[in-house]
Formats: sequence, structure tokens, C-alpha cells
Amino acid sequence: MKQMQGLDSVFVSMEREAAPVHIGSLLIYDPSTAKDGFVRFKDILSFIESRLHMSDTMRQKMVKVPFGIDYPYWVQDSNFDIEYHCRHIALPKPGDWRQLCIQAARIFARPLDLNRPPWEFTIIEGLDNIPGVPKGSYAMLTKVHHAAIDGVSGVDMMNVLHTLTNDDTEILPRDNWRPEPDPSQIGMFARGYARSLLNPVRQAMAMRHAAPGMVRAAKGLIQRDFDFSALMKAPKTRFNGVVSPHRMFDARTFDMKDIKRIRALATGSTLNDVMLSVVGGSMRLYLDHYGELPDTSVTTMAPISVRSDNEKNTAGNQVAAMFVPLGSHIPSAQERIRYVTEETVKAKSFTTALGARQMAEMSKLAPAPVMNIGAMLYSRFKLADHIKPIINTVVTNVPGPPVPIYSAGAKLIGMHGMLCLVDGVKLGHVIHSYCGEITVNFTACRSAIPDPDFYSECIQNSFEAHLAAAAALEKSTNSKAAAGATPTAEKKPVKKPVKAATKTVRTKTIITKSADTKAANSHSG
Repeated sequence: MKQMQGLDSVFVSMEREAAPVHIGSLLIYDPSTAKDGFVRFKDILSFIESRLHMSDTMRQKMVKVPFGIDYPYWVQDSNFDIEYHCRHIALPKPGDWRQLCIQAARIFARPLDLNRPPWEFTIIEGLDNIPGVPKGSYAMLTKVHHAAIDGVSGVDMMNVLHTLTNDDTEILPRDNWRPEPDPSQIGMFARGYARSLLNPVRQAMAMRHAAPGMVRAAKGLIQRDFDFSALMKAPKTRFNGVVSPHRMFDARTFDMKDIKRIRALATGSTLNDVMLSVVGGSMRLYLDHYGELPDTSVTTMAPISVRSDNEKNTAGNQVAAMFVPLGSHIPSAQERIRYVTEETVKAKSFTTALGARQMAEMSKLAPAPVMNIGAMLYSRFKLADHIKPIINTVVTNVPGPPVPIYSAGAKLIGMHGMLCLVDGVKLGHVIHSYCGEITVNFTACRSAIPDPDFYSECIQNSFEAHLAAAAALEKSTNSKAAAGATPTAEKKPVKKPVKAATKTVRTKTIITKSADTKAANSHSG
């Protein structure tokens, strides 16, 4: 039996039927690499069951403390049944990408049973008309409660459920798993009451450790090394407000080589900066299409992992937050990525000064009753519809393996992330990288994005605008290099030497600007 951390308990308290708090992935496999060229559902079931003991998350359930006086506990489920957690369906013909996205969104919108280990895998067959996907392929939709994993520990779970080769010769560690009986409700209440008495002492000790970071942060604010403008100026958009029970999902895939070309648009930019700028451009195109583009930039929350090496493959969340404006008020892709790069540096400086690890540790000390009551009131009175937002979306970057991986012998050929939505945030993005490709995936509330096809086009158009700007910069740079390499004409000898005055000539660097490509006026709903 193990007690949850504070941030894990926050996700439990935020759970409601219309806004379940789980995250997941849509994984696509090619079974032609398996032993017999195909994979049956029972093969997948057997493969997963043989590797359950390699993850702390798979066979534990959450048990809540009476009256919510303390954080819930993780207990190894004595009634665990893998067939409850693994389901099997097929798409009707023609089995195209749009059908897969609709089915994934519907399944993802349903809450998990929190009386059992909080995860589900759904195998989806019938993917016969998806471009680039071989016939006979299948998908696996994963759902895991956010209290159990964050983005990084989710990758650890992915590693547990996959192998580096398509054979089954891997030697697995011994399964020493033992079920546990449910803890006594009276005992949990007594421990919770005792912990509540000691909580002020723990909070004081945590504040003492966090004090140096707070001083550094205050000093940086005074010196204007960073500011809170990203939080203070976030506009209210259709992406904010109370979340409905309905979800939309779609994704776009790009070549990693193009990302590296785009990075040249802004000195010091990272892959994450590029994707933040692309998302900012897509939100700009979408809002502008509906005549709702705000004058100030939309702002994202970007989770930062503070998980150490010795915390790999452990349950729970080890994350802090970084807040970055996405430059949606800037029409030029080149100017936007420069803006985002500068703002990201500021946000990282503030997080570093405050101490990302200290921020995560502080979140563990919030009293459980306060979190539960606060979440209940926030939802019941629909405060998200009435208060000014501090963010407009979430963008989380989850790197995947750079080499192919396999599950039950089937090769993973597509990886797409899905994100939970909570009141106040109706749109979330997951950036996934895998084998030289990078995908921008979004999960949205239907009331915010009723036309996911069109928002997907906006992502594509924003990316192409960045790529066009990179191509223009390359052309300009190459032209200047060629001009500089042209040999000068030979001068005729002068009979009488003349002493000439030296004159310094200053040249101006010309940078071609490229505006975002406009989104199509017509789109499918």
C-alpha cells in the first residue's frame, strides 16, 4: 500500500463524469512483422499479461480516505482481471482515418472505473483505408488516469509494453507481484487526521526549502529578467470555459528534418519552440476564420518533468509548469518563432530561478480537503465560464523512441497522444516524436472545435508557413554567399599612385518575412 502524492490527488479531485482526467495514446501497428504475419487479440492479451509486473501502475487501484480527509492510497488489486481492461472492436467499412479519430474520441470521452486499476486498452481493427497504413493493421487506444502517470512515466509504460525486436526471446524478470487486501476505512481516517495535524509543520519546512528560489524569482522580476505577462494577458477565447462531455481528436505528421530547417528562423530556438510557434499559428488561423482573433497572444501551459533517474517506471506525477505566450497576435511565422523563443527563455529562467523541483514538492503539501472542496465548488458553480483564464491551451512534448519498437511482434508505425480536458481548458496538444517523424495531436471539446478537420488544416497551414519562411531564409542566405564568392574584376594599373582615404561601408542584412498561409475558407464539419 502506498499513498498518493499531492499532485496525483489533485487529478483525482478534479475528476467528474463530463471531464474525466485520464491521458492516453492512439498507437497503430503493422502485424506483418509478427511471427505468422498476423496478430490475434488473444496474442495481444497474452503479451500484455506476461509483462504486467514490469510496471507499478498496471495492477494497482486507488482507495479513497473517508470524507476526503487525506490523499487516497494505491493498493495492489486482489480482484485484478486483465480481460476487463483490454477490449476489442472493429471499424465499419471503409475504415478510414476520420472514422478512427471519431471512434478514438468517443472511447476517450468515457470515464474510467476508479474502483479498479485505472487503465483500459482498446484494440481497434478494420483500418483498411488509411493512407500510409498497411491493410490488416490495427490500433491500440490506451487510457490511463493522470493520477497514475505523467508524460514521462507514460513513456516508461510504453517501454514496458514494447520490445526492440519482433521476436519473443527477451528474458523477463521474475513476477513477484502479490495482491493486497483493501485497507481499513477507520485506519485510513485515523492516519489522515494525524497527518492533517502535522501538515502545517511540513508546509513550513517546504517553505524554508523554497525560500531561496522565491527570493531569486522576486529579484528577477525586479530586474525584468522575466515577468508574468503571459499569465496576466491571456485572453478569454472559445478554448476556455466549462467542458462538455464530448471530445474531438485529430493529428498531423511532419518530417523531423523540416523541423530542423525551421529552427534556423530564430537563433537558439529548440524543437519545442518550433512546435509552440506552429500551434500558435494554428490557433491564430482558426480564431481569425471565425472573427474571434484577440489582440493579445494566447498562452499555453507546458509541463516540465522533474522526474529523476531513480524515479523511472514509478507511478505518479513529477512535473512543474512553464507558461509561454504562443504569439498568435503575430501574422508572420518568422517573427512568431522569434517571439516564442524569447518568451520561452524568459519562462525557463523564471522556472529555474524558482526551482522546478521545489514547485513540484510544494504541490504535494496542499491539504486534501481543501483540494476536494475547491474542485467541487469550481465545477458546481461553473466558475470557468466567469473568471479570466490564465492559459488558453496545454502543449506537452513527449519524446518517443528514435528506433522502431514492437508489441506482440507487430511493428509500431504510428504514435498519437491524447490529453484530458478540464474546466477552463477545452483544447490540449500533445507533441510526439518517433523514428524521424513528429506529430501534432489535439484533443478538444466539441463546443470549442466542432470541426476538427478544419483545425487540423490550420495546423498543416501553420507548419507550411514556417517551412516556407525557412526556405526563403535559406534562399536569401545562399544568394548572399554566392554573391560574396564572385571574383572581382581585375583593375587596370594606375600610372601615378594616389593615396585614397579609407571608408567603411556598412551593409544591412535583409531578412525575408513570410506570413502564415491562410486557412481554407471551406471546410468539413
